[in-house]
Amino acid sequence: MKVNIINTSSNELPDYATEASAGMDLRANVESPVTLNPLDRTLIKTGLFIELPIGLEAQVRPRSGLALKKGITVLNTPGTIDADYRGEIGVILVNLSQEAFTIEQGDRIAQLVIAKHERLEWNEVESLSSTSRGKGGFGSTGAQ
Repeated sequence: MKVNIINTSSNELPDYATEASAGMDLRANVESPVTLNPLDRTLIKTGLFIELPIGLEAQVRPRSGLALKKGITVLNTPGTIDADYRGEIGVILVNLSQEAFTIEQGDRIAQLVIAKHERLEWNEVESLSSTSRGKGGFGSTGAQ
């Protein structure tokens, strides 16, 4: 599938690292280094603008290596980019570590996953069908 994209950064376009990769790395597009102190959050722009077909969304997700090794994650994960959004893709990063972290131009900061989604129509009813799980939530499956 081909998707229209504008790249105003000096970075290469996002691409899949391997044949089976679900996500493509997003890179920082910053004029100067940005330092995130512990518990700080900031919006990092990518220089990318996309035109998704209706029925698709782009999900901005953390990079597992950054999360594990540096405590850097995407705050609103997954961030959703709707098919009708035409603005620049930005990534809200947060530093959950105890050390400052600096983001440089071109750093891989997140990953982008394209997903299909459905639109639904609500059917308001008085009751729902029963299941073996019932109303059990938040840790209830597998509990004795």
